[in-house]
Amino acid sequence: MGATSNKGSSSKIKSTLLLPVFLPAIIVIALLIIGTISNPDLAGEIFATTLAAITERFGWFYMLAVAIFLVFIVGIAFTKWGRIKLGPDHAEAEYSFPAWFAMLFSAGYGIALLFFGVAEPVLHYAEPPVGAAETLDSAKAAMQISFFHWGFHIWAIYGLTGLVLAYFAFRHGLPLSMRSALYPLIGDKIYGPIGHTVDTFAILGTMFGIATTLGLSVAQINAGVNELWGIPVNTTVQVIFIGIITLAAIASVVAGMDKGIKRLSVINMTLVLFLLISVFIFGPTVFLLETFLQNTGSYLNNIVERTFNLQAYERSDWIGNWTLFIFGWTIAWAPFVGLFIAKISRGRTIRQFVFGVMFVPTMFTFLWFSVFGDTALNLIMQQGYTSLIEEVQADEAVALFRMYAYLLEGFPPIFTTVISIATVILIITFFVTSSDSGSLVVDSLASGGVLNTPVWQRVFWATLEGVVAAVLLIAGGLSALQTASIVSALPFAIIMLIAAFGMWRALIIEGHQHGSLKAYMKGARTNSGTGKGSWESRLKGLVDFPREQDVLSYLKDKALPYLEKMKESLNEKKWPAEVTWDESNNRIYLEVKIDDQLDFFYEIRVRQHEVPDYAYPMLRRWRKKEEIEYYATAEVFLRQGGQEYDIFGYSERDLLDDVLNQFENYLSFVKISPSTLPWDMAKHDDDLDVEEHPEEIWEDKLAGTDSDDLDKSGAKNN
Repeated sequence: MGATSNKGSSSKIKSTLLLPVFLPAIIVIALLIIGTISNPDLAGEIFATTLAAITERFGWFYMLAVAIFLVFIVGIAFTKWGRIKLGPDHAEAEYSFPAWFAMLFSAGYGIALLFFGVAEPVLHYAEPPVGAAETLDSAKAAMQISFFHWGFHIWAIYGLTGLVLAYFAFRHGLPLSMRSALYPLIGDKIYGPIGHTVDTFAILGTMFGIATTLGLSVAQINAGVNELWGIPVNTTVQVIFIGIITLAAIASVVAGMDKGIKRLSVINMTLVLFLLISVFIFGPTVFLLETFLQNTGSYLNNIVERTFNLQAYERSDWIGNWTLFIFGWTIAWAPFVGLFIAKISRGRTIRQFVFGVMFVPTMFTFLWFSVFGDTALNLIMQQGYTSLIEEVQADEAVALFRMYAYLLEGFPPIFTTVISIATVILIITFFVTSSDSGSLVVDSLASGGVLNTPVWQRVFWATLEGVVAAVLLIAGGLSALQTASIVSALPFAIIMLIAAFGMWRALIIEGHQHGSLKAYMKGARTNSGTGKGSWESRLKGLVDFPREQDVLSYLKDKALPYLEKMKESLNEKKWPAEVTWDESNNRIYLEVKIDDQLDFFYEIRVRQHEVPDYAYPMLRRWRKKEEIEYYATAEVFLRQGGQEYDIFGYSERDLLDDVLNQFENYLSFVKISPSTLPWDMAKHDDDLDVEEHPEEIWEDKLAGTDSDDLDKSGAKNN
């Protein structure tokens, strides 16, 4: 299919690029750059006309799509599907809740808070979409609009993308790429032209989203250094800053994840808290607490009306310049932020994921806007600094720095200087981390979902991001950036709707599987002689705590021959079955392969557990103290993960009865399921081989490799 692999390549420069994705994306970006440089004025006119046309014709679609995203992701959390894990059933969350919440904040929207935290409330207060300007009502409306633009709807866009990616990648072993969302609808065709097209649109959306962010950040940096050192505000200076930040992003890319992004993220969080606490203390503290509560209540009370408000009767440019731009920018940015959120959410349930992604960042956003926005409004309305309005209307990028100047007017100048320098540094580090991570995401998309890509590829994308941002800035400034975001978001919004439908269909299928499994477990508990065996063996399982070598001996000497008998019997009946002993991972698994259906998979895996406290007095009678810290079990794993029951000591009849019961449950699932597709690109949907080499499982499909070249674990034979 035109892919080059970084495995086994004899060339000096290794590449993982997937040409059917890479080339179309590069061609579109190159045409944009060449056309804009050739005639910037004409390009600016085209951007303005395109923005007006999309706002007029497709504004309703953006608003409806975002509303669907919000209803869909919240609705899933409250259904029975909310219990499903983003990974196998036995997967554990990789990060604690505090660490996870902290990383959610660092998902890439920090620049938006810095740019709009003061500017948006002030502009809406001075020029509300409806009603009289510069009144108490316009102040309330300004905060409600700001909350609406940066509240649940934004995180529904990010959350849906992240949820879809995490579900299909970690639950079903598919590539961590947007194409995987279409698998329930088109199956293996995701590895063909349709999948390539989806990833191409995701690349374009991410590129223009990053370019918009870089354009906003350099405008604010320029305003900051103008306040501090009098450096002029113009496009040339901003292009120079784009070059400097791009070089810093490249350095971060070369340094790697731990030395680059990780260290900068710590700096980001420290500076964010420093700015928030500083403004909260120096500002009207009690007033800010009161407005935070009142604004949150007003937002929740009016969320439905604002969600569907398109200003159909007023017919102004306001909604295109604000709501549609912000939503379009977010949709374009969604592949990057969504993939980041997906990567840190493995092992969470869908319900936990939705709560964490929707609630925590939204509440922090509301706090940020209340502290910065209401401080600015208080300066204007209560302290008479009305000049702040004219300054922000003239240049939105100066809003934050002018607010600092008025807020700290009675203090020594060093206070304003320190907080302004901290803000400039924070804007730079925010974008460097976003550009670094964005380059990784774009490079992964351009490689068909491969995460371990050569450094030179990420350097290439980081450089290209800077070039696109500079060209768009030259062509028309913020207007061009707005247009690029909204245009690129249009096809990706359609892809997200299809992805939501694909996930809904996959969850229905999984619901049938879960219901069938529950029926089996209920029958196993009530059917003597099957499943758990006789009462003597059940009692032994409760009070015995065997060593690992004892369980391994049982698997090799008894369980393996039992499963071999089952395999031979199935083969005699023309059912293709295989039994594999995986010594490196201490497991045995039986597979039954059925064309065009999900394969049956039954695994027995040795697992170690800490011995419970009540067992110590008994074990000390015949085992040494150092031997009783852990004991082993022989647990059953199915396609959907660990079943958390132990079959150690089962007789031949009991073990084979358990296999048959699970096989019967599997056939029942296949029968009642409306459509069962072959999820098993990885051969097993477990967390052994898939975690270590996720891309090796499916990247050969993209390159056209025959499945016979894969071994049992899904990794290539060397």
